[in-house]
Amino acid sequence: MLTQEQIQHFEKNGYLVVEQLITHDDCEKLKESIKQLIDKWNPECDSSCIFSSSGNREQSKSRYFLDSADNISFFMEEDAIDPNTRKLNRDKHHSVNKIGHALHILDPQFKRVSFSDKIKSVARDLNFIKPAICQSMYICKQPEIGAKVNPHQDGTYLFNEPLKIAGIWIALEDATIENGCLWFIPGSQTIPIKRRYIRNPNQEEFNEGKILLYTGNDDPYDDKDFVPVEVKAGDAIVIHGQVVHKSEQNKSPVSRQIYTFHIVETNNSEYSKENWLQTKDPFPLIFDA
Repeated sequence: MLTQEQIQHFEKNGYLVVEQLITHDDCEKLKESIKQLIDKWNPECDSSCIFSSSGNREQSKSRYFLDSADNISFFMEEDAIDPNTRKLNRDKHHSVNKIGHALHILDPQFKRVSFSDKIKSVARDLNFIKPAICQSMYICKQPEIGAKVNPHQDGTYLFNEPLKIAGIWIALEDATIENGCLWFIPGSQTIPIKRRYIRNPNQEEFNEGKILLYTGNDDPYDDKDFVPVEVKAGDAIVIHGQVVHKSEQNKSPVSRQIYTFHIVETNNSEYSKENWLQTKDPFPLIFDA
């Protein structure tokens, strides 16, 4: 699947664009599946929380967020919530920030794409021995209000030791600078994970509602070190678990819908019990060497 040149690019830069990993038809099927899920969802009956990449107070207190590890759960854009009434200020289809974190297990279309032969080939080419998918997300990046995602390393949230994680980020619509494409610091995959997002080990605080917290601090990042990576619908970006990346707010009139999931090595690598995301069942394997 991947050429030697592509593998070298990934090893040097910490990310790789794989053109047309999925077809236009696949993109439309995934988008239609999400439309149907949102059609069936009633936000008035849901305890959904506002999503924030900075770990806001509402999210850190939310058991709904924890339970999403085994479910298809909905998270709102902050700007889609009226601050006075706490109700949606627009149509629900244009209010969702993301949907997660078990689409790869519970939805047939997303499961098909996540465990396809192409994904197996990519994982093999990246020298995974016993890869599993730990979580998946559909990110809508809504027109005009799609929230920015702060600079981060995926290993902050999904840590295993020794660390071997790869994100598969699939564009279902063209991702441009205008609508919030990804930005990377090339070569930053050499930076160790210094910050972690974990379940609060203080049981008393946990029971009182302070469920999640950050430990440690990242070094400051310089904006001039980031480069934008624009891609077409159907393209995928393979993301090293330590490479620093971000996306800006979508202020454009068009959405930037994507599907992303994370592959973790389970062969002689231990997924941290401190991680926020813990599932009831073992992570499903992509293949077993």
